[in-house]
Amino acid sequence: NLNLFTVCDPVMGDKWNGEGSMYVPKDLLPVYRDKVVPVADIITPNQFEAELLTGRKIYTEKDALEVMDMLHAMGPETVVITSSDLQAPLGNDYLIALGSHRKTKADGTRITQRIRVESPKVDAVFVGTGDLFAAMLLAWTHKHPNNLKVACEKTVSAMQHVLQRTIKSAKVQAGEGNKPNSAQLELRMVQSKKDIENPEIIVKATVL
Repeated sequence: NLNLFTVCDPVMGDKWNGEGSMYVPKDLLPVYRDKVVPVADIITPNQFEAELLTGRKIYTEKDALEVMDMLHAMGPETVVITSSDLQAPLGNDYLIALGSHRKTKADGTRITQRIRVESPKVDAVFVGTGDLFAAMLLAWTHKHPNNLKVACEKTVSAMQHVLQRTIKSAKVQAGEGNKPNSAQLELRMVQSKKDIENPEIIVKATVL
């Protein structure tokens, strides 16, 4: 169905303490790389997954931009590296995401938008953040098809609202001095309905 708009979150692994590891069988990598990614309109890998898909390590922002170009060449118009271990200009308490949107005009010329988003780190482990990010990015790129900056600002701002509400609620449930457990850290999606539908922009993107 050529009219179907496809988002792929190529869930394969992540980095912990600087070391990357896969949490799915290795034979899934060529399936994502050769069959799924080429038919996707948007892909949302983390840094480790972007490196797996391209066979190229990311050490600098320049490396990341070149890796996103390689991912564009595979097919997707929009590539967002959802998290990375790159040094954020705002400091160690911030996490960098990078986005690139490439469109080919009718006359054959290419227009590429690139952005960087720095969002505050949250000291907790959540389940479902990748799903929420992919869903929000799909919604906001649909609303703002030619403005990756605004789409990412709304996506990441909504994420921050949900995560901050979740951690605040979880700490209350856990009690003072106790670390919240995974059940208490379940994302407060229903309680964040208004922030998901119309997020106040609290995270700004930088155009590169």
